[in-house]
Amino acid sequence: MNKKVIRDRIDRLRQTLAAQDLTAIIVPTADPHLSEYLPEYWQTREWLSGFTGSAGTLVVSADFAGLWADSRYWVHAADELADTGISLEKLAPGQPNHIDWLAEHLQEGDSVAVDGNVLSIAEQDRLLNAFDANDITLITERDILTEVWTDRPALPTASLYVHDAQFVAQSAASKLAAVRAGMSDAGATHHLLSSLDDIAWLTNLRGADVDYNPVFLAHMLIDADTEALNSATLFIDNNKVSSEIVQGLKDSGFTLADYEAVQGALGTLTADDLLLLDPSKVAVGTLSKMGDDVGFIEQMAPSTLLKSVKSNADIDHVREAMRQDGAALCEFFATFEQRLKAGERLSELDVDSMLIDVRSQQPHYVSPSFPTIAGFNENGALPHYRATPEKFSYLDVSEGEGGLLLIDSGAQYQNGTTDITRVVGIGQVNADHKRDFTTVLKAHIALARAYFPNGIASPLIDAICRAPLWQAQMDYGHGTGHGVGYFLNVHEGPQVIAYSASTPKERAMKEGMISSNEPGLYREGKWGIRIENLVVNMPVGNPTETEFGDFLNFETITYCPIDTRLIEPSLLTQIESDWLNSYHSQVYAELKNRVDGAALDWLSERTQAI
Repeated sequence: MNKKVIRDRIDRLRQTLAAQDLTAIIVPTADPHLSEYLPEYWQTREWLSGFTGSAGTLVVSADFAGLWADSRYWVHAADELADTGISLEKLAPGQPNHIDWLAEHLQEGDSVAVDGNVLSIAEQDRLLNAFDANDITLITERDILTEVWTDRPALPTASLYVHDAQFVAQSAASKLAAVRAGMSDAGATHHLLSSLDDIAWLTNLRGADVDYNPVFLAHMLIDADTEALNSATLFIDNNKVSSEIVQGLKDSGFTLADYEAVQGALGTLTADDLLLLDPSKVAVGTLSKMGDDVGFIEQMAPSTLLKSVKSNADIDHVREAMRQDGAALCEFFATFEQRLKAGERLSELDVDSMLIDVRSQQPHYVSPSFPTIAGFNENGALPHYRATPEKFSYLDVSEGEGGLLLIDSGAQYQNGTTDITRVVGIGQVNADHKRDFTTVLKAHIALARAYFPNGIASPLIDAICRAPLWQAQMDYGHGTGHGVGYFLNVHEGPQVIAYSASTPKERAMKEGMISSNEPGLYREGKWGIRIENLVVNMPVGNPTETEFGDFLNFETITYCPIDTRLIEPSLLTQIESDWLNSYHSQVYAELKNRVDGAALDWLSERTQAI
């Protein structure tokens, strides 16, 4: 991105702020559905700042422009923000976030604008709490960016499609009934859903309105009274919906209305109604026409909890998707190593294109599940690095030297969502590489082998994974694990394995949840290591009940070898070596009949016991 273009855009924004008598503006990374991946229309923070990371908040005033980002993006953001006039503000413990900064630097009577269409109710509450004490006005009714971004792209128009019936274990009608049961438990008369993965799960429909996640732009308003007119309404661009899907929705108890009509529908609620919504997943602007006398029940949506627990049939389908993905990865690594051995000069971009090529040949493939991270040496030390045609590295090493290539990738298949990270050595790896890799492997194994009480808050088990790294006085700055959807969002709640996360009851670990196990270690300017498999919560033993309650453990469902050439065996205990050998024996058994030729040879070699 041309840095002068960014400076000009910030200047135009400042002129608009001055013309509207506004002191500052907040530009979050968000859309009306508070999604992780955004349609281009809502990528305002990236358009204004030039920062391409997937998270960050921009603040602009007459004499200041700053972007707040966490440690995953510091190096990346510093490079992209250089010479733009936008400062990098590092989010870290003890450091002010953008709300703290505004509350400290603005004066009594100042005003701050943020588009209510991309501001969650929860975030508005935090802003108001900080601003009210200083008599700072928050304005959410204006979309200032429309006046600055005059050639803003249109909203996406991709058609909906039905999630293949052979992979759907529960009808949309039964899911709707389960959501209504959750509404009844909460005492709600109505329930608003704006989160796209919840709506896709509930309707058994999929779309392509954003990259990587197979979802579509929509809102849903559900009435507890099944006899009420339009008792479950899907607000969507009707041009995306075929007549067959319209009929299927009707048969399941849903009606359709225009996407923009959701505000008006909420405006018909009365003081006798109680609206259930998740304040972190609903935008302020969506409620703009609703009366002040309507009561709220603010809690996690029932569908979020329901979809996090996969059925036995779902898990079987995901296991098969993992086998397909594992076979594709065998093809990739065999070809990749052959091309390197032949002296071909490969780049990080080649890794991405090769992965897409092998995965797209697998049954039921749809798309990547997130942007591939292929980071060589110092690029691998950036947890959310992404190679681009403008900036990437070749996998070059000098004679007698070596480096580490971190590859974090995944795919969306109709029968499951995959996410895996592996590290491979390029050239002659050294003792420091092996020490770091083996320590991360010890952490990965510690969590993979863990037993834990059914219902424990997921953040509490993070320390189990980190213990081997902490013992070596090492650590990593990201969470250890996230939930994963079923042909849905690759990052899915409510569970999160991160000691810094809060522990509400909704984050309890339950049988059937799928999560990632991905400890890492990053040496800035040198290399990065992360080992990631997906795991599913399974009951321990038969029966599972003990005098101390039910316990769960993890079944690893990612099938791909971990590179034993990077291991220092003397650092592993016998238990850890046994786990790795058992895992590789399972990987070989699952994949041996799915590959042949060079890929089978590669699989056989990489799954040999240590």
